[in-house]
Amino acid sequence: MPNDERILETMPDGALGLIPLKSCEELGAKVDQYLVGWREKREHAHKNEAAFKGYHRDSYIISTSVPRFGTGEAKGVIKESVRGYDLYLMVDVTNYSLTYSVSGHENHMSPDDHYAIIAAVGGKARRIPAIIPFLYESRQHKRTARESLDCALALQELTAMGVDNIITFDAHDPRVQNAIPLKGFETVQPAYQFIKGILKNCDDLKLDNDHLMIISPDEGGTNRAVYLANVLGVDMGMFSPRNTLSSIVFLIALPGIPTGLFTITISSLQALI
Repeated sequence: MPNDERILETMPDGALGLIPLKSCEELGAKVDQYLVGWREKREHAHKNEAAFKGYHRDSYIISTSVPRFGTGEAKGVIKESVRGYDLYLMVDVTNYSLTYSVSGHENHMSPDDHYAIIAAVGGKARRIPAIIPFLYESRQHKRTARESLDCALALQELTAMGVDNIITFDAHDPRVQNAIPLKGFETVQPAYQFIKGILKNCDDLKLDNDHLMIISPDEGGTNRAVYLANVLGVDMGMFSPRNTLSSIVFLIALPGIPTGLFTITISSLQALI
């Protein structure tokens, strides 16, 4: 039995609701359009039962807003009932193009406005999965000195507010899920979509060792670079940046070539810029 048929033989846990925040409206609209079309095509014996009420809808997007006071402080508002819903929140924390006014001055939106909507749910939804394409605070994932562990704290805060499952793409370090071991954490690897996008937009790209090499910009991207190099059948290398006050030193590791260092001074970078 296909997977979709098995899903239709089970009772839904709750009605489906989708909340794409303003930072993720375009992607949310595409997901909503896909869900509407997919569910319209499904035929099953239970569609008239009470548990499937609201299974077929013209849109699964829940109307919300995040108005602001004159001080710039925000509040989340959900404009319809979400009691018993499986509520999927979508947020793009890297979308800094959104602005609002504070005392007549333009200010850019904070990347953590999704907290306001989660707080507005007030525990009424059945489940709250959060879809965050770029994992919030993921760049600060480990402690090497007297530093904050922002990603771990963010994950714990989200789950404490009721988020059951976090879905992200290519997390900077998937081991951050150790901060919430009893909650769901999915990091989708978009390597196929990455290669597909490059091949669609670069007509002169040649996939062979004479014209292409996969380079990892740092240690964290090594696994991704190894995978891409194996799929494409090309060589792989790595840059390891070492920052100093006066220069940036790169360690080059390339197959068949002795490991070496080269230094770019700050003045050289400024001249290039």
